[in-house]
Amino acid sequence: MKTFIGRLRHIFTVSGESPELVQAQFRAFCKQMPTLYFILTVSTLAVSYTFSSRAPLWLSVYLPGAICLVCVGRFLWWIRAGKKPVSHDHALHHLKRTNTLAALLSIGLTTWGLSLYGFGDAEAQGHVIFYMALTVIACIFCLMHLRSAAISVTLIVVAPYIVFLMAEGGPTQRAIAVNLLLVCMAMISVLLTHDRDFKELISSRRDLTAKQAETEALSNENFRIANLDALTGLPNRRRFFHDAEAVFAAAEAGGKALAIGVIDLDGFKPVNDTFGHAAGDRVLVEAAERFQRAAAETGHPEVMVYRLGGDEFGLVVQGELRTGVLEDLGRRLTEATSRPFAAGGAHTQLACSIGFALWPQSGTTAESLFECADYALYHAKRHLRGQTVLFSTDHQAEILNQSVVERSLQAADLSAELSLVYQPLIDLRTGRTVGFEALARWDNPSLGRVTPAVFIPAAERAGLIGTVTRVLLEKALREARTWPPAMGLSFNLSAHDICAAEGVVRLIAIVHASGIDPKRIDFEITETAMTADFERACQSVNTLKALGCQVSLDDFGTGYSSLSHVHRLPLDRIKVDRSFVADLDTNPASRKIVKSLTSLCLDFGLTSVIEGVETAQQLEVLAGLNGDLAQGFLFACPMPAAEIPAYLAGSAQAVARMV
Repeated sequence: MKTFIGRLRHIFTVSGESPELVQAQFRAFCKQMPTLYFILTVSTLAVSYTFSSRAPLWLSVYLPGAICLVCVGRFLWWIRAGKKPVSHDHALHHLKRTNTLAALLSIGLTTWGLSLYGFGDAEAQGHVIFYMALTVIACIFCLMHLRSAAISVTLIVVAPYIVFLMAEGGPTQRAIAVNLLLVCMAMISVLLTHDRDFKELISSRRDLTAKQAETEALSNENFRIANLDALTGLPNRRRFFHDAEAVFAAAEAGGKALAIGVIDLDGFKPVNDTFGHAAGDRVLVEAAERFQRAAAETGHPEVMVYRLGGDEFGLVVQGELRTGVLEDLGRRLTEATSRPFAAGGAHTQLACSIGFALWPQSGTTAESLFECADYALYHAKRHLRGQTVLFSTDHQAEILNQSVVERSLQAADLSAELSLVYQPLIDLRTGRTVGFEALARWDNPSLGRVTPAVFIPAAERAGLIGTVTRVLLEKALREARTWPPAMGLSFNLSAHDICAAEGVVRLIAIVHASGIDPKRIDFEITETAMTADFERACQSVNTLKALGCQVSLDDFGTGYSSLSHVHRLPLDRIKVDRSFVADLDTNPASRKIVKSLTSLCLDFGLTSVIEGVETAQQLEVLAGLNGDLAQGFLFACPMPAAEIPAYLAGSAQAVARMV
């Protein structure tokens, strides 16, 4: 019994368990209830008109008039309700209210209709029956989204009329009663099916919405992960370019200033080489945190920090960029980097070089602005390491000149235009010439003489450095065949030559084809070339050593990882950079540095080569510093291959007497 009563209560109660269902029912009612009240008002007025001359006025006019006023009021209320959103509680309250009001209104209409029935003739009574049947059908259709209201209205209206017609009516009225009963039963069946389907639809829509929300959340998380650097937690390179494009578009539309910055950590690669990648990762994380703090301290303008990859970071700066703002930001960032970093149980010192490009002065697109900032960084690393450089018109002119050089290189007959001059290497103990360093020259018909400092980087950028190396090495080996058998040849290699597998293979093929003893060849590599890809460079150096060639480390002392390279590479020579020799005779610090480096070579069993000896005073100081070999203008200027025989025949004796 309790179960039956519980089911009845469930059927005639408005449930608020599903907020989505309540909202859907309320929105449906906002569309359907005005129609229901319109039908009730018109039908009631029609019946009232039919009985206005037959029944008392209070029953035929005043009471239906009151009912119509209620219907019109509810009609207007539902019209307004459909124009504004409502909360779950508000919607549930009005559904319950509608459920109650529908039952009360049904009782009132049923009582009114039965009261009128006895005052009419057959036609008027038929109108009452039609009115009640129409009311039931209209209520079922318009209230079908609220099962409890539709069923209660149907039972309240149909049950009394069927009983009344079966008891008081004739055969026609009884037939109508049976017909009405069957129709109502069919419509209730349809109502229950619709109610079930409607609830399932709302439930499936809720589940679909939940899945969509879950999918969107997963998509957002994937987007966040895809645009986040896993190590530092900073936005990554993809997010940098996405934000740069968006900020650039906003700046362009609003006429506001914008700057793009690129940061590179100076001296980071030796941290990986010396302390391992785990220590290097910790340094990167700390550097990212320092950059974020330094950017936040500026307050204004707004600065966003990104990790572009490796030890390179990006900046997007927007806001008021008055004079000195970027310089101040650069100073804060470089100062933040200058403090020691913890690495592998020790501390290491780093610096950072920064390039900035400002819109609209430097670029017309976000991409071109980044390229300008990258060039400013390149300029800083070459000329102002550890400082901030703003892209300028001078840099723009340099880029144009480099573009001209690159185009000329691509169109050049390198075999005809490239040539070599040779500078002798002198044994400081005997004064004898033991070899020559090959120095590249490029004479272009339109550009004239272009220095290696200009065309070698251009060849690297243009992807022509492999061809340049091949042409020059073939010429150098061909010309070295005319020298005395013991005379060595020093040849400079680029980062591409030693960091690309095909580069080493090409070198080996050229050496084999030349017929020269590989022991006479000394390949010179710079620290910069080594740090491009140290592991690959080590493999290349070992391959060249296995061939029988010698390997020298050029420009020693100017980089950040010299001792690491000396320790890990199978070197034969170390070339002491000319910057330490320039004031050797006047600066005690330079003498100490050179002495330390020559002593280091002695301890490691390496040959030391002193570059840039130009005065007799420098040579005199070198005599007491344990150097092995030297080269410079004091001994001889770089000379074409054709002048080498004469030099070896005559000038060598003068050099020997000098030493």
